[in-house]
Amino acid sequence: MGDSVKGLVILGSTGSIGRQTLDVVRGLRKRFRVVGLAAGRNVTLLQEQAREFSPRFVCYDGNTSAAHDVLKLEGVDCIPMEEMATRPDVDIVVVATVGKAGLTPTLGALEAGKTVALANKEVLVMAGNVVAEAARRGRGEIRPVDSEHSAIWQCLRGEKTASIRRLILTASGGALRDKSIEELRRVTPEQALSHPTWQMGRKITVDSATLLNKGMEAIEARWLFDVPLDRIEIVLHRESIVHSLVEFTDGSLKAQLGTPDMRVPIQVALCYPDRIALSSVPYLDLRQVGPLHFSELRLDRYPCLALALEAGHRGGTYPAALSAADEIAVASFLAGQISFTRIPEIISETINAHDSVADPSLDDILAADAWARGHAENLIGAAA
Repeated sequence: MGDSVKGLVILGSTGSIGRQTLDVVRGLRKRFRVVGLAAGRNVTLLQEQAREFSPRFVCYDGNTSAAHDVLKLEGVDCIPMEEMATRPDVDIVVVATVGKAGLTPTLGALEAGKTVALANKEVLVMAGNVVAEAARRGRGEIRPVDSEHSAIWQCLRGEKTASIRRLILTASGGALRDKSIEELRRVTPEQALSHPTWQMGRKITVDSATLLNKGMEAIEARWLFDVPLDRIEIVLHRESIVHSLVEFTDGSLKAQLGTPDMRVPIQVALCYPDRIALSSVPYLDLRQVGPLHFSELRLDRYPCLALALEAGHRGGTYPAALSAADEIAVASFLAGQISFTRIPEIISETINAHDSVADPSLDDILAADAWARGHAENLIGAAA
């Protein structure tokens, strides 16, 4: 591999972000070589991806023996994600998994001095202090992939952290933004998964409908940009054209605008500091877009957002408990076991029962995650 070609590992390659990352790579084969792919469920798609991109390594469902049995790809070795993310021939690790599965490989990659293109919200939410320390210790770099954090990152290029007055995250309001609170009680998984502007994975689409994702993004921004949580605000922006804004101490505002297409922030993270034309993504024509609207979010309508912000302000292992309880509650909702409005109740009851550790180690965070999962499952099981 030449010096100009970057070795790339994609964790969660068969999910929404993983598939779009490979779409970007198709147009940049002189810049990137796929060294490793990891997936959780879709073995058929993983096999197709491996045949197309010829990685040296794959991981399926976190189980190397199972991967050997089901993949049967000649010349491809099956190794754990953690090993894949730290190999010397890897430059960039795209963490596009869902939930805590991305935590250990993220830590390993950062400690090994890799660049991590982070699309997994839970990693920084549950373990922001540990992840930040791993990056400092190993001199690894985190590049945000979420459109909101990518927007802030782009707005802050050339700026000093001391000049920031506020970070402003925009929220579309999700698939259910126009339903009454009474209607929310009868929402089906299919309705919650019908996002008005973005194409995303199932869990994050439900988190967008509850707006828990936006509370998680505020916690992420606190760690990514070293800005206190009380200086991070969220506004409703239905069009999903302004992806986020930064307000500076002199009253100036910077905003990053673009079409609602994740391939743009993915390519920004992969190619930084270069900008390259994306032939598959249309340019934004403001004349066609028309008016852009911004308004305040009502926390009484979005209790999950309020819970996430509360957990972020409390700190300790509360965010880890929040993230774990949400993962269990959303999975149960998608499986038809609980109602949509039961999701915030499960999260709230779990957080209120949690005994937080103030300055948590990785072991404390993992213990809080395991406890919260068990507690949420018990709450759901008891009701059933």
